Amino acid sequence: MASILDKVNNKEVINDEVIATDLLVSAKAAVRNYAVALTEIATPEVHSIVKKQLNDAIDLHHKVATYMIENEMYHAYDIKEQLDHDIKKANKALDVPVNSQS
Repeated sequence: MASILDKVNNKEVINDEVIATDLLVSAKAAVRNYAVALTEIATPEVHSIVKKQLNDAIDLHHKVATYMIENEMYHAYDIKEQLDHDIKKANKALDVPVNSQS
């Protein structure tokens, strides 16, 4: 699946918030994938390695989420504020030209 950064043609709209959001979504997917993988692993050595990768992914997610919260990019504790923020970003995204040659 292509990330938002792959689809944006107008480089001026790629800012810290767009990059952080993409990283947060990717970190969240990594946490899910490692957690599922752990339930399928029978080898203790491999299990230990994947468990460490899961913990690293959790740490990364926490760091990115904290950065976004502190910089008012993510309003995890105020759903109305987050919805308003998301609507503004969605409206801005609708105005962004995308590369149609994907």
